[in-house]
Amino acid sequence: MAAESFVNYAQEWWHYTYKPEPYPDTYFDVPVSLASQSKDETRVSALQTGAEQADLYLPLLREQRVGLVVNQTSRVGESHLIDFLRQRKVGLQKIFALEHGVRGNVENGGKVEDGIDGPSGLPIVSLYGGNYAPSAEALAELDWLVFDIQDVGVRFYTYISSLHYLMQACADHQIPLLVLDRPNPNGDYIDGPVLEKSFQSFVGMHPIPLVHGMTVGELAQMINGEGWLDGGVQCPLTVIPVANYRKRMAYSLPVRPSPNLPNDLSIRLYPSLGLFEGTTVSVARGTDFPFQALGHPDDTRGVFSFTPKPIAGASENPKHKGTPLNGDDLRNADAQVRFSLEPLLSWSQRTGESPEAFFSRAGFFDKLAGTDELRKAVMAGASAGQIRASWQSDLAAFRQLRQPYLLYPE
Repeated sequence: MAAESFVNYAQEWWHYTYKPEPYPDTYFDVPVSLASQSKDETRVSALQTGAEQADLYLPLLREQRVGLVVNQTSRVGESHLIDFLRQRKVGLQKIFALEHGVRGNVENGGKVEDGIDGPSGLPIVSLYGGNYAPSAEALAELDWLVFDIQDVGVRFYTYISSLHYLMQACADHQIPLLVLDRPNPNGDYIDGPVLEKSFQSFVGMHPIPLVHGMTVGELAQMINGEGWLDGGVQCPLTVIPVANYRKRMAYSLPVRPSPNLPNDLSIRLYPSLGLFEGTTVSVARGTDFPFQALGHPDDTRGVFSFTPKPIAGASENPKHKGTPLNGDDLRNADAQVRFSLEPLLSWSQRTGESPEAFFSRAGFFDKLAGTDELRKAVMAGASAGQIRASWQSDLAAFRQLRQPYLLYPE
């Protein structure tokens, strides 16, 4: 590792989170890297996303008026789903845009505008920035709404919150929703606190763990089945599952899911590092390695330095912009690292700030965590083991609760 301090908490990361298990040969898969090909391409190619199984859903969409909820991850092979469906004469009417926009070039939290999608000429209706649900007028001319968005399996990644609002609108106006499912790159485990209702927000809509281990299709079924939509209404829902998928499969995303998650490692580190957004510590937004480093102006332990700078379409006003930071380079972390508390516990002592100053956005941190108990425990000096013990009964209950909605073996 580039930073000695990371070595110390990497040991805790391994102890608590990453315990390799022998996978049965019948479903062991080697992921296709974003930068290289798998050694076992035949097995990887056997996995088919929902969008790649056109024979299962094209009959539903023929001679129908269709709206799409898509972004840059909505691919069928080398083609965007928009182009794929247009080539097959599906009656596309409009595109609904979520965070980061239709083409994935809007920074985190950036404004997503109504407009026209240049390549297709289809109208874009923004569903990000306060107007999270499509209006009755926007849905009135549709026979189907299709959702095909790659998720990363972390509760505060907001595409599943957008899914909730879409399901609510479809339930209210009786528009059928078709979910084309995709693998969860953090789907091999569950961990973290379960969200408490009083901390519900757009970065956490449902009483699920921080790492929930479910796909979008499974979550959609759970939202319906558990009555989480207002009034307990049901969304007319059809899910096209991923073929030949198991939750323990390592899955490498062929397209980055958002501007600041550029590779597989950033996606695996995201559950642990995302919580730092509520603190004074930088997660390296404004660099070429976001969510793969940690830094602070006053850190003296780290041997790695970086300076956040504005990056158009990714991070135009990053934390500590223009300030040299010291910290930890995590780019050599294990590729299958899991959620860990140790980075947070370590850095809460490293900045030299008071606990109140360290949690500079305490309210936002609590929304990300889904509870204020985590922040209070860190401030009180609790150990990772003590904090983890407080989650176990809730995690056990969640495992049972989600069971009827699972589409894939573990």
